[in-house]
Amino acid sequence: MTTYERLKQILVSEYQLAPEKLTPDARLEELGVDSLGVMELLFQVEDEFDIRLPSDQVELPTIGDVVDYIDRLVAEQHAETSSGSGIVQPPAQSVQKTAGASSGRTA
Repeated sequence: MTTYERLKQILVSEYQLAPEKLTPDARLEELGVDSLGVMELLFQVEDEFDIRLPSDQVELPTIGDVVDYIDRLVAEQHAETSSGSGIVQPPAQSVQKTAGASSGRTA
């Protein structure tokens, strides 16, 4: 099962969304999933995909954005785990941060 199919399954079962509306370009907000709902979804994603989310906030407006984010985290974290160190480091942040979000770092 692909990442997209697994994510769709979560959205249908947990958010009662119509499967036919869950296209990669569908905007989560337009589907009724607000920012709090996205955070809850990401916690479910952690469990479903056996990944750890970084603490940085990310902007994931569409289902396709969420799929890409999951795929990147899975690839990075599973590669680190299989490298033999046994230590999983948070991935480098390459997804655009949400406007106004503060990471606590200064330039």
